[in-house]
Amino acid sequence: MRRRAGPTFVHAGAGVLAASFGMALAHLVAALTDPAASPVLAVGSTVIDATPTPVKEWAVRHFGTADKTILIGNVLLVTLLAAALAGVLARRRLGAGLGLLGALVALAGAAALHRPDATPRDVVPSLVAAVGGLLALWWLARPRGPRTGAPEDTTAGPGASRRAILAGSGVLLLGGVVAAGAGQLIVRARSRIADIVLPRPSTSLSPLPTGLEADHPGISPFRTPNGRFYRVDTKLTVPIVDHRTWRLRVDGMVDRELSFSYDDLRDLAVEEHDITLTCVSNTVGGKLVGAARWLGVPVATLLDMAGPKAGADQVLSVDVDDFTISTPLAVLTDGRPALVAIGMNGEPLPRAHGFPARLVTPGLYGFVGATKWLARLTVTTYAEDRAYWTRRDWATDAPIKLSSRIDTPRPLSTIRAGTHAIGGVAWAQHNGVAKVEVRIDGGAWQPATLGPDAGVDYWRQWYLPWDARPGSHQLAVRATGRDGTVQTAVRASSFPAGSSGIQELVVNVT
Repeated sequence: MRRRAGPTFVHAGAGVLAASFGMALAHLVAALTDPAASPVLAVGSTVIDATPTPVKEWAVRHFGTADKTILIGNVLLVTLLAAALAGVLARRRLGAGLGLLGALVALAGAAALHRPDATPRDVVPSLVAAVGGLLALWWLARPRGPRTGAPEDTTAGPGASRRAILAGSGVLLLGGVVAAGAGQLIVRARSRIADIVLPRPSTSLSPLPTGLEADHPGISPFRTPNGRFYRVDTKLTVPIVDHRTWRLRVDGMVDRELSFSYDDLRDLAVEEHDITLTCVSNTVGGKLVGAARWLGVPVATLLDMAGPKAGADQVLSVDVDDFTISTPLAVLTDGRPALVAIGMNGEPLPRAHGFPARLVTPGLYGFVGATKWLARLTVTTYAEDRAYWTRRDWATDAPIKLSSRIDTPRPLSTIRAGTHAIGGVAWAQHNGVAKVEVRIDGGAWQPATLGPDAGVDYWRQWYLPWDARPGSHQLAVRATGRDGTVQTAVRASSFPAGSSGIQELVVNVT
């Protein structure tokens, strides 16, 4: 029987609706097993791994912590456009439309199995998406001949009545919303951390003093709240790790291979330290830096228990998804308070920041010293093992560069004439900040007042009173380390070496 086609947008909408329904079902199933196996996230992770390093650097430099949201949005957009095409193809040939939609799901399944830590069950969400999406598209686009004596409907889908399309769309839309919402609720429930009491440190630090932000609003808080601490990693979804079954292994070139449960770590002598972390992708004046009080077991303690063998020069830290970071062994044993951290700002480590345990290495950029969701510490050599970033020709030893930032006033902001505070933060590589200076309109460098001091591994707040007069003004800031090093205007040309430079900004005064 000849089929008469309805409007193209109806068929495109049917494809989008069918794909969305399938993805919602897959999201629900993934929430019950592994959220990272959800089709869109699995494809997004594959895209991250396949993206050339310069493109990744460009994305982080321009989008910061929003890069993952933009990536997921793009993957979702391309998926829905392809699904719309599948619906249009089904307008004339149902098999062609179903075939294209099936190919999309097969791609998602392959991406889920491509992940380093993948198991056969990770393909289940994609299979569910295939069943749900293909059945939905078949139901909406299947040919139906008109009843005897009834006129053929030429305004709805291919052979389907307007009533059937509307009813089917309503059912799929409601089912998709319910499935997606239930999936989100399940993920949130599984992500809650409860019934964990942190151990008391062997030596407790005094509470951090009140920062300059109390008197000069706009300056970054002396201690960065957990919810505002920056997060940069390759994960599109936060791993949900059960601390009751999790273990940390110490192996490789050691005399004794060790394995610790979460309770084992808590029973060891833990320490707390105030440490600033920053991402190598942080641009001049950027926000990818934060300061917190960390609680954990010194890495040196674990290494002493294992006994590194002669010739080892790196520790390969591996997360629960087999992502690797390499840290120089010498740095982890030179006396600095490098930690396997289990607490952050007096609370159990948040999942977004590495629960149940993460590596915190003072003085090094995160890509060589801040592995989250830690599962293994392998003592080895750089000649034997290459980590994720070293395989991409990034530096193996990346000390944080002396840097400073103006928090207030904001660049290109407009303020009223009068007395204002120019203020911000400055940090250094396991060295501390001795002085911060501000230059106004190209004049002489003026010393700023420093805020409280929490040690060489923690940032310093600073401010300078300014009698702002009407007009456009240029502000600049530079820091001096305790070793006499002065921050310069020279900026590194690539992320592997880190970014630094004197921040300059323009403020308008009325």
